[in-house]
Amino acid sequence: MGEPRRTEELIVITKAYDLILWSCHHTGKFPRNHRFVLGERIERNLYDLLEILIRAKYTRQRQELLEQANLVLEILRFQIRLAKDLQCLKVESYGFAALSIDEIGKLVGGWLRSVGKP
Repeated sequence: MGEPRRTEELIVITKAYDLILWSCHHTGKFPRNHRFVLGERIERNLYDLLEILIRAKYTRQRQELLEQANLVLEILRFQIRLAKDLQCLKVESYGFAALSIDEIGKLVGGWLRSVGKP
């Protein structure tokens, strides 16, 4: 039973890493008036998310960290949507990011349930 969970932990960390790579190729192309606030906040939140997930992997007190990850994901959902609405992101790029965030969210939710949160 321990092995599949370990694989899922690695998958969620890899997906967060991949989303950071994706964002680095997109936020730098935001219009100047949005790049330094919205673009940087999106990137910072993605870096925070990755760090939180890695911390959760290496501690026994995971619940609080995973709840924190869920909060960061919710903030990212709104920031990505705002980037689309401000036309910083094309609709297809927004779709990719939104799907990735949802996928990561489902994995974090499953991880949270496995540590005892209903």
